[in-house]
Amino acid sequence: MNEPVVRRISSGVKSAARTVDLLEYLAGLQDQPARIRDISTALGMPRSSAHALLRTLIDQGWVRCDESGTLYSIGIRALLVGTSYLDSDPYLPSITPFLDELRGIWDETFHLARLDGHDVVYLATRESRQYQRTTNRVGRRLPAYATALGKALLAERVGAERDIHIPAEFVALTPSTVTDRVHLEESLETARIRGYATDDEENTPGVRCFAVPLRYTWPAQDAISVSVPRARLTPERENDLIEALCAVGDKVSRVLRPVAEKVNS
Repeated sequence: MNEPVVRRISSGVKSAARTVDLLEYLAGLQDQPARIRDISTALGMPRSSAHALLRTLIDQGWVRCDESGTLYSIGIRALLVGTSYLDSDPYLPSITPFLDELRGIWDETFHLARLDGHDVVYLATRESRQYQRTTNRVGRRLPAYATALGKALLAERVGAERDIHIPAEFVALTPSTVTDRVHLEESLETARIRGYATDDEENTPGVRCFAVPLRYTWPAQDAISVSVPRARLTPERENDLIEALCAVGDKVSRVLRPVAEKVNS
């Protein structure tokens, strides 16, 4: 997780910043609850301050606590706000039917994600019927450098526009994760030239992913991908899936470009 930003403009603003940092920290842990000492250390916050803030957020439903009173995780109010974000997004309703179509034809898992800081955030997922995932990926964050989705979007950017989305240090999610900037830049250049990005078990062991940017905004903020278990990915199926993904990416870009122009006008 990124280091929290400490704002020193006023006590009110600092309090708001701490609240946001705490919620983002708990959300980043996904299904792993945190103890108060972990929260205090991660956010550079005195335990007494962390405890007071946690109690306030628990009372408001933003944080929940287990029966022992020692483990904290994100609360149901965060879900309501997240759902509101998805419901109000001007692009998502037009993209999800294309994901449904792709999944219906190919019966693989397709994702839509958006670039946010150093990460990509999953906005929609259509799972393959060939297996069942135990957790919902929507709302999850992964480092952009470790995903085909992220690399497809990083490849759209150059110079400072790219740098702001790449951390100073890389963390390996699997033994195959790219962990140096030179290697990443090479893969981004390859993605830029051929029009799609890949990751080969870089964030999930045993799974290969292919992704294309959706160019209805510039630079692209969203991308779609397909994830396939390596064990059943033949060269022929790989070519077919990439071709289908690129065709849909082009179609979505054309359909939503007028919408984006209207939204941003």
